[in-house]
Amino acid sequence: MSINKVILVGHVGKDPVVRYFDKGVAKASFPLATSESYTNQQGETITSTEWHNIVLWRSLAEVAEKTVKKGTQVYIVGKIKTRSYVDKDGVNKYITEILGDTMITLEKKQPSTGYRSEDPVQNVVNEQPEAYKTQVNDSPSGSDDFPDQNEDDLPF
Repeated sequence: MSINKVILVGHVGKDPVVRYFDKGVAKASFPLATSESYTNQQGETITSTEWHNIVLWRSLAEVAEKTVKKGTQVYIVGKIKTRSYVDKDGVNKYITEILGDTMITLEKKQPSTGYRSEDPVQNVVNEQPEAYKTQVNDSPSGSDDFPDQNEDDLPF
């Protein structure tokens, strides 16, 4: 048995890019920053940021188009997928993406999102459950790339 599952909580680095394909199938992609901090032996706080390429399909992509923007904190559950493509210069490129099947926005200040501010991950209000937690089937993905991000570009 093998498992390919990832859970990320981070801040969106750019507004989602949403594309619509045949039969109205939507695909949203955006970079997500996750950070870890520790204190070194000199007492300095060191923060390390990792960037992840997030891809959402169908109704979850449509939800992201309406609710996610640069700086939004989100909880993503999905799987890791690495694919290759040939760039315009004929060079083989590889990209690792997180194909999300669950997304929850973690914005506490907006009660209209359907969450109570005490614990936004655990307290999903039943009014709109499908708008904030949607299962997505595998679909072929395009060749969207995110340019290298640096810590000076952090949205938070």
